[in-house]
Amino acid sequence: MHVIGHFLFMKKYFIIDFDSTFIKTEALDELAEISLKKDPDKHKKILAIKEITTGAMDGSIPFDKSLTQRIKLLASNRSHIIQLTKKLHRQVSRSITSNKDFFRKNSANIIIISGGFRDYIIPIVAKFNIPSKNVFANTFEFSKSGNITGHNKKNLLAKSGGKVKQLRALKLKGEIIVIGDGHTDYELKSSRLIHKFYAFTENIERSEVARKSDHVTPSFDEFLYVSKLPMSISYPKNRIKVLLLENIHKDAVKLFKQEGYSVEVISKSLGESELAEKIKDVSVLGIRSKTQVTEKVLNKAKKLLAVGAFCIGTNQIDLDACSSRGVIVFNAPFSNTRSVVELVLGEIIMLIRGIFDKSLALHKGIWDKSSANSYEVRGKKLGIIGYGKIGSQLSVLAEDMGMEVYYYDVLERLALGNARKCDTLNELLHKADIVSLHVDGSRQNDGLIGEKEFRRMKEGVIFINLSRGFVVDINSLSKHISSGKIKGAAVDVFPYEPESNDEKFNSPLQGMKNVILTPHIGGSTDEAQKNIANFVPGKIIDFINSGNSYYSVNIPNIQLPAFENAHRLIHIHHNTPGILAKINSVLAEHNINIIGQYLKTDEQTGYVISDISKKYDPKLINELREIPHTIKLRVLY
Repeated sequence: MHVIGHFLFMKKYFIIDFDSTFIKTEALDELAEISLKKDPDKHKKILAIKEITTGAMDGSIPFDKSLTQRIKLLASNRSHIIQLTKKLHRQVSRSITSNKDFFRKNSANIIIISGGFRDYIIPIVAKFNIPSKNVFANTFEFSKSGNITGHNKKNLLAKSGGKVKQLRALKLKGEIIVIGDGHTDYELKSSRLIHKFYAFTENIERSEVARKSDHVTPSFDEFLYVSKLPMSISYPKNRIKVLLLENIHKDAVKLFKQEGYSVEVISKSLGESELAEKIKDVSVLGIRSKTQVTEKVLNKAKKLLAVGAFCIGTNQIDLDACSSRGVIVFNAPFSNTRSVVELVLGEIIMLIRGIFDKSLALHKGIWDKSSANSYEVRGKKLGIIGYGKIGSQLSVLAEDMGMEVYYYDVLERLALGNARKCDTLNELLHKADIVSLHVDGSRQNDGLIGEKEFRRMKEGVIFINLSRGFVVDINSLSKHISSGKIKGAAVDVFPYEPESNDEKFNSPLQGMKNVILTPHIGGSTDEAQKNIANFVPGKIIDFINSGNSYYSVNIPNIQLPAFENAHRLIHIHHNTPGILAKINSVLAEHNINIIGQYLKTDEQTGYVISDISKKYDPKLINELREIPHTIKLRVLY
């Protein structure tokens, strides 16, 4: 029973538009693509049909006139409608499809009122248990041979203002809610025959219609959520706000939008205060290497679920502060290793042959054809400091080029191929003709290579740093290049890097001979950025949808099976004894059947997933949140 104003209603009716609401597209436009496939004027006619459709939807062309014009251009027959119906089955709006249960359970009160045609609407909505008697739309007229010759002009929906006329004729007694995307849907609101109009913008947004609506609903989930009606997910995806900084690849934007999230893109990094202000309503933050995610920022991030580092390193993120708030962090540990390795190999060859300086001389008109101080890489000793994903891959490719490979790492790493492990950093520095740094961003590597280490290197060594700027004392490096101790250097990372492309770069290494400087682009290839832009959003979306934490850098990793016909409770807590027992005690007190349960902990954090039977008292959720040491609880349907 529902109360609106002074009226008491026994029923609630849902009036739903078909084109661009129930389905993603305009059906007559799709029919034109099919029927005009072999027409020599196909593109011209389809464009004309789409322009007429747009005019009808925004109210600039009378609907009855637009319908007649479009049918005339279509040149369609029954076989084309059969093809169209097959196509439209795959074009149902995503959030409509995901809420099939709502349509099945409420089908008696769901009414389709459309300016389209029953011929293709009925087969589509029938899959959602909506009876044909609840479909009000136009009807085609056919010749004996099956060609469409026109439409029934006596049909109320063939006329301008047809939806208003049709709804008035239905004489519905109850609360009437309309969901649609066009001018003809909004007309129902202005007629005062309905109680609420929701502008549906999942497929197309018409600003004038949205402005005049009672509520803009970017998805059917949003409509169900604000109406407090049962939905297939626990929270509308359009309410999940994603903020992407630092020119993250467009594929990431596309993936988040496809998932239904609201996405904001900013091309540069943000300072701490600016980010702290911006992050208040953000659920997912995507960054690269410059943006600092500090405790001050996280204190303002009350809705933050996940941070995506669209790079390998995570030292720009306060991981402990994220963990203590139940914010999961993902990075891209494998996505750009090949790009970095290829750049290192290219720079080794360029430096050992002096190509960079010869090229600059030739640009100035100086012809310096000489083999002096120009060498092959074959047989040279490459010393790799840091034998992780990049260092080990560099090891393999360098050996394929005939180099002798030595490596040093503080962790025990398995040698690949014929690479030889050095027990100390000093041992590697004494042996190597070429030194290449590939350590991580932990602060223990701050100042790893300084005056003492440069002195221990060979005379004429080649030095490469594509790891972190703070790892190397730049002034000492500059000094030893000037003295000739270091024959050549390639540096991609610096102690301080400009915040944006507009800021001027300064370094003591500028203008030095046989020195290659690059602006932190080791992993900046299109292939690497595309890989990262697909990997990181995939992990974040999987976490939000199912609770999977696999590949997280700060929350215990759990790879979960799919779940059906259950609620999934995600409980993140401080790792103290007895939490699982307390969770199960609360579930037992509520007589809840546990279908599956998964637990993983690390030194700081515990992560428990409980799949439970569908029926439970909402008080259960509050009791789970009140368990001591709880950080965050989420409920997934």
